[in-house]
Amino acid sequence: MSWQERLRIVLVQPRNPLNIGAAARAMLNFGFSNLWLVDPYEKAFREARSAAGAAEVLRQAQVRPRLPEALGDASLVVGTSAMRGRAEDHVQRLLAAGALPLRTHLADRTAALLFGSEKFGLSNDHLSHCDWILTIPTEEGCPSMNLGQAVALCCYELTRHSRTVPGLKTPASIGADERDRITQMLVPMLEAGGFILPENRDAQLRKLRRWVSRLRLAPKDARMFQGMLRQIQWKLDNP
Repeated sequence: MSWQERLRIVLVQPRNPLNIGAAARAMLNFGFSNLWLVDPYEKAFREARSAAGAAEVLRQAQVRPRLPEALGDASLVVGTSAMRGRAEDHVQRLLAAGALPLRTHLADRTAALLFGSEKFGLSNDHLSHCDWILTIPTEEGCPSMNLGQAVALCCYELTRHSRTVPGLKTPASIGADERDRITQMLVPMLEAGGFILPENRDAQLRKLRRWVSRLRLAPKDARMFQGMLRQIQWKLDNP
């Protein structure tokens, strides 16, 4: 598998089939083909004429109803956002600086690069799945970009780095799917204990999801942690 194949490019709730086609064409221009869509607004995107030459990318694109299902085993999740007016506490890197650690990670591990809808971008809930945020340095007065152009810029910047930098490599950790399982195991315990309350459930879930992500659990540690949680849940169910 090539390093380009290890990158999942995930379009979250895209609205315009022409933009989806343009994104697919931009991907193929730079050797990427692993396209995932989350809850696309228009179901007939596979016939988008803007994909000129990249019809196969659209044909093979995977569609999922929820973001966690599209992230799969990606052990690094990067969102793209200008983060204007956001109070969320995320690590944020400009495109030129962020492309190199992402490229280094892809040398032997999987990653997902997220793009939000043309109208709203990535929500705070979407961003809570991300390890860090990649920002294209646009003008202050016009921060948003066309979806296809944003995908093209990011793909170009990744391919521009022909070598990886070992010093930027992070330790091996579990994928997004396993992080989500751990989060789902914690939720009923924390709700039963009163840590997660109905009135602030959404905000607490975002914080919990990001906390699990920041742990960067190694596979062996994740197995032990899940074993601990299963035993605690069993004890709660069988006092």
